[in-house]
Amino acid sequence: MAKRGGFPGGMGGFGGMNINNLMKEAKKMQADMEKSQAELATKEFDATAGGGAISVKVTGQKVLKEIKIQKDVVDPDDVEMLEDLILTCVNEALRKVDSAQADQLGKFNLPGFM
Repeated sequence: MAKRGGFPGGMGGFGGMNINNLMKEAKKMQADMEKSQAELATKEFDATAGGGAISVKVTGQKVLKEIKIQKDVVDPDDVEMLEDLILTCVNEALRKVDSAQADQLGKFNLPGFM
């Protein structure tokens, strides 16, 4: 005798997983993601440019903490070069944060988020 109505596989088509188990898994994943984000926020990321003439340090929250400039790279007649080195260095440090975030969130296998 054929079944009437319902979904294949039982409760809502979740492959036999009941909704309570699904909610527990979602809460666990959320807690794990929050823990990963908190760990990332405490890390620092360094970058250099110009062969070490410029170095910067940023946090996992993308807060610039430190800029160091070697004296010999400071040329009042070529301020644009110094500006470019600083931009390059800061952007590289921020790319490192983005990469670490993608690695952290990638382990959760969330389609559409990465």
